Amino acid sequence: MPVLLKDFTYISDLQKHEGKKVVLQGWVQNRRDSKGIVFIVLRDGTGFIQCVILEEVIGAELFDQVKRLGLESSIRITGIVNKDEKQMGGYEIQASSVEIFTEAEEYPIGKKDHGVDFLLSRRHLWLRSKKQWAIMRIRNQIIFSIHTFFQTRGYTQMDAPIFTGNAVEGTSNLFETDFFEEPAYLSQSGQLYGEAMAMAMGKIYTFGPTFRAEKSKTRRHLSEFWMIEPEMPFYDLEMTMDVIEDFIRTVVTETLEKCKDEFAILERDTTKLETVSKPFPRILYDDAVSIIRGEKEVDGKNAISNLEEELEVVRAKINELTTDILTREESLKKGGLKKGVINFTEEKIRLQKLEVKELEEAERNIPQWLESARNFERGNDFGGSDETVITRMFDTPIMVYNWPKEVKAFYMKEEDSMPGIAKGVDVLAPEGYGEIVGGGQRETDLKKLVDAINHHGLPMEAFEWYLDLRRYGSVPHSGFGLGLERIICWVCKLPHVRESIPFPRFVGNLFP
Repeated sequence: MPVLLKDFTYISDLQKHEGKKVVLQGWVQNRRDSKGIVFIVLRDGTGFIQCVILEEVIGAELFDQVKRLGLESSIRITGIVNKDEKQMGGYEIQASSVEIFTEAEEYPIGKKDHGVDFLLSRRHLWLRSKKQWAIMRIRNQIIFSIHTFFQTRGYTQMDAPIFTGNAVEGTSNLFETDFFEEPAYLSQSGQLYGEAMAMAMGKIYTFGPTFRAEKSKTRRHLSEFWMIEPEMPFYDLEMTMDVIEDFIRTVVTETLEKCKDEFAILERDTTKLETVSKPFPRILYDDAVSIIRGEKEVDGKNAISNLEEELEVVRAKINELTTDILTREESLKKGGLKKGVINFTEEKIRLQKLEVKELEEAERNIPQWLESARNFERGNDFGGSDETVITRMFDTPIMVYNWPKEVKAFYMKEEDSMPGIAKGVDVLAPEGYGEIVGGGQRETDLKKLVDAINHHGLPMEAFEWYLDLRRYGSVPHSGFGLGLERIICWVCKLPHVRESIPFPRFVGNLFP
């Protein structure tokens, strides 16, 4: 095994070394060869680079070893950095030597389309794929931008406990555990503690893991996820909505600027994200219901009619693609095609089948969305289908505010002039992604808060410390919570939230 070196170069820094000799270390992400030459795509965690290895340069014996290297074998390559705009990153390495750390066994994840269960059971390896690498890099940038946003605006980061003795939003979805022979719960939110910390420190934010014991496998749910929860004394709902809009706009804009290569790998249409520069529509709950039910139009568009028309387009596209796939498969069966044509046709069929699969999912979903929209009862909370219907009417995130108090948490402040209406806001991401932020103004009236705790059937003794915040110097205050994985899911346009976190946890998925 090669001796470790202190001095080597990361792929992300190659632009500084054009025309110079560098030493790279990493893993074989892809390999192809022909007579006397091997092309290796090397990855090192910071990026990907094509390396050209010639038999006449490294010798026949080593060349034979390199030619047989399996995917994910670990190697060191020394070579010259050459500019090549055709390659990812714009550079290529002309290798002068190769050293092998380890030759990997046959890698279980290939180019073929694997099922989700197969990939989840090998998540520790799936993370190495180019798409997953790009998602995790974007996740990292979003986290960095979140901290930068708050730290440069006078917020103090504080940490809420993970073990708690009380629920925040009811007890039905709590993970209970034993805390030295006393029942305790894994935190479902740091918000109540955030309120206490804000009364001591001013503007604060928490950033930590939270847990929900919902037995749900929908594309929006995880049992363990990360929440960002700012809390702001002397803020009302309108001021909070201003902060949320500035926050989302800033984080998304910075991520677009810093992660161009990663978005290119994901083939993400970033023009859909650039619309965050526009003002976010602020919509009363009642108006949002009217839009969902098709009773109110948005810029001349009707939610129900749009879905009906989209269903017809989807079905026509499925028929068109299915016919084309059959035609291409028949041409392959007849034979007589050149190798290049065969490879092109097979890849085209593979991509078309993936597109058909996505369209068939839409064909199943749209009738459900239509039924939910037509039958939505005013006063209910929005489900995933309802959020999908309304967000497809806008190209920016929207803010739905002033909700029925019955569907919001016990601590939400009631609108003084409208009994039964909570001063809360949900921010829904476009393209059907739905809720990414929930927040609002907190109740400051001690009696109303006590009544709310009783109304929700929560144990009063567990909230005495929280009620102290109203007894001793209470002020108007407000805050919100952003689900990190949900914003990643939207920004990356992922089909399921499980791809937005390194090791997802949800019902039935505890390993690896």
